[in-house]
This record gives sequence, C-alpha cells and structure tokens, in this order.
Amino acid sequence: MAATEKRTFSLPSEQAAFIDAQVKTGAFASASEVVRAGLRALQERDAAVERWLRDEVVATYDEMKTHPERAISSEDMAERMRRRHDARLRDSA
Repeated sequence: MAATEKRTFSLPSEQAAFIDAQVKTGAFASASEVVRAGLRALQERDAAVERWLRDEVVATYDEMKTHPERAISSEDMAERMRRRHDARLRDSA
C-alpha cells in the first residue's frame, strides 16, 4: 500500500453531506475512501482528456493545417449544431 499523508480540507455543506451519505449507505467504508475515489475519477478524466488532445485534437489540427479546404466555417458549424439540436428535440417529443 502506498504511503499516506493526513490532510485537512474545508468543503461546502453539500459536498460534506454527499460524503456522509456515501458512507452511510455503505458504498464506502470511510470519508477518506470517498475522497480517494473522487480523486481517482478526476485523475482518470484528466488522463482521458490528455489522450484525446494528443490522439485526436492534434491530428485534426495537423490535418486542417495541411488541407484547409476541408475546414468548415464557424457559421456552418453553428447551423449544423442547430439542426442537430432541433432534430433531437423533435425526436424526444
């Protein structure tokens, strides 16, 4: 097991209540476990964002620099998003 360090934090009441509820329901044995799980989730999310930036965003940027004619304008993109949003609203109605 990794070495541990004791830390003290101040939390908003809602977050403290959430931690308490997680322990009370038995999902976690202690408040420390809840915080560790939250930090692991944050680390995983940050790693996923880094992978996405490295693997997809950089490649897309490089592709657009090489072939700018394939790019679409911000106005066209906004229109596509509006149409997609409208379609989803219609489909969910």
